[in-house]
Amino acid sequence: RHPPPAYASTVVTLYHSYHGTFVVGCSITSESFTESSLLAKENMSREEAAQLDENTVLQRYRNLQTECTQLVQKIAELEVDRNEHVLVEKTLTPLDPSRRAFRLVGGVLVERTVGEVLPSVETNRKNLDELIETLQGRLDAKQKETADLKTKYNIRTAEEAQAIQREQMRSSQAQAAS
Repeated sequence: RHPPPAYASTVVTLYHSYHGTFVVGCSITSESFTESSLLAKENMSREEAAQLDENTVLQRYRNLQTECTQLVQKIAELEVDRNEHVLVEKTLTPLDPSRRAFRLVGGVLVERTVGEVLPSVETNRKNLDELIETLQGRLDAKQKETADLKTKYNIRTAEEAQAIQREQMRSSQAQAAS
């Protein structure tokens, strides 16, 4: 095993395993980078270029994961709003259109009739449905991009890397016992 490199930080810890995999909450194998991308860095040594590429890929992967998390949170928030709109629609639909209804508009409670409020609630719900669908499409695209990046560069989470190491240790122990 090699000691942690000098570029390891306290927030993101990098270490090099005996299989050549960098682990940072996710990892990248050194073999994943092409010679042409390494040679494109004229003033850098091959190791510096590989490390720069690894860091760039890892940063892109982390950014994609963060974007996915934010999209999931926003979709969940909008689904709660949509469910509230559906509940209000179901409550108002059987009522007499001339009956009084109160609606919160911009922090101000406004008195209207059910006939005036119901169409705007339905329109808002439809807009929320469309927005959720759009965000879900974006989320699917980001998740696919994340999975493609993970596959292309052999990125593993720390847990996945540890599981692989445990499995390799078990297999080596089984071979030694044979």
